Amino acid sequence: MDKSFQEHVIKVGRVAKVVKGGRRFRFNALVVVGDSNGQVGIALGKSKEVSEAIKKAIEKAKKEMFRVPITKDGSIPHIIQVKQGSGVVLLKPAQPGTGVIAGNTARYILEACGIKNIVTKSIGSSNPFNLANAVIKALQLLKSKEEIFEGRGLVQ
Repeated sequence: MDKSFQEHVIKVGRVAKVVKGGRRFRFNALVVVGDSNGQVGIALGKSKEVSEAIKKAIEKAKKEMFRVPITKDGSIPHIIQVKQGSGVVLLKPAQPGTGVIAGNTARYILEACGIKNIVTKSIGSSNPFNLANAVIKALQLLKSKEEIFEGRGLVQ
């Protein structure tokens, strides 16, 4: 691939396995990858080394990319609210010049996607894994104006 992608590490976690001689540590990395033009992917990579976990997550995220409908104003077509685990995410379209009003986890995903104007609110859990998955789920459920008209049997 010769495309340039925007990559962001959302969270690096360390897990320990207790064995006879002590603890064995492994790392996981949650990474978002986007082309800033409506495509975004997110993945979790796991390894014994942090850098290896990040590299695995980036490769996996590139394979799991999907297209997001973005309006001419650089926003989303409609309001959407999604629940993932105990975290709820609300995404609302915004006027041009508003910018990305979001917490860190949602901001990384929305900026990688190429959304310029949006207001978000995360309610409940602040777990980055659940919030990231909720934002991705919300973006996947978005429909463009054309898709909505088509579903209602209307001609634009």
